[in-house]
Amino acid sequence: MNNRFGLTGKGVGIGYLDTGIFPHIDFGSRILCFRDFLYGGRRPYDDNGHGTHTAGIAAGSGAGSSGACRGVAPESLIISLKVLDRRGNGQKRDVLRAMEWILENSGRYGIRIINISVGTTEQNPELHAALIAGVERLWDAGLHVVTAAGNMGPDPGSVTAPGSSRKVITVGSSDMLVDRQAVSGRGPTRECVCKPDLVTPGFEILSCAPGGDARRYTRKSGTSMSTPVISGAIALALEKRPGLSNVEIKMALRDSAGDLGYPHNLQGWGEFRLDRFLERIV
Repeated sequence: MNNRFGLTGKGVGIGYLDTGIFPHIDFGSRILCFRDFLYGGRRPYDDNGHGTHTAGIAAGSGAGSSGACRGVAPESLIISLKVLDRRGNGQKRDVLRAMEWILENSGRYGIRIINISVGTTEQNPELHAALIAGVERLWDAGLHVVTAAGNMGPDPGSVTAPGSSRKVITVGSSDMLVDRQAVSGRGPTRECVCKPDLVTPGFEILSCAPGGDARRYTRKSGTSMSTPVISGAIALALEKRPGLSNVEIKMALRDSAGDLGYPHNLQGWGEFRLDRFLERIV
């Protein structure tokens, strides 16, 4: 996704809590740090592919596709925190350890944005509360936390944690709200917060994949794919105005979204519009 402002997200660090990352050609030398909270691996790897895919949507340069698969912020920096296994499953303790690590190391690696394309249902109150508390600590520390609404729709109250936090920016999929693809999580949350905050396409998104000659791409669908679009856009905004707070960014997202005509608990403020968003960053 290109933008007419000539911004690249250069120098803005995005932390990804996911399945890891494969050193795809599109990432070049921009993987600043990799931490494996499951097995202690020291070199970047992704035994699932989900983390590589989401990072490509936000930060891929398109080098392996002649620019066709260029991400939103192709020069942003990548900090990959592996908290999910090869099946995409994880444990609360690993996610919380990763969040604590971010609080301790965000300054060292220039992390401004946290992309969390994972979530869990609210059926376990203890787990739900711990995840909400974790992301809200990141938010209160001044980090821009972007989370997926989850793929548990279409029933009301299907936004997953930690996307159900009232503070963070929660993203649904605009092309997965109705009809056969109506899986994008929708509110209200258990605390009666109307989520998601906004939506953007997430169906059959082409992005980076592990393996081969480091030039592979694949298509994946879900709110996980919508979330890094917003993370990348925030990187562009912070390149333009580094001092913007997470609340200011959130309000700019609200004011630039386009109404799709759906109820608020489906679309939030509406569909994300990159140009309109960046025009508000002055």
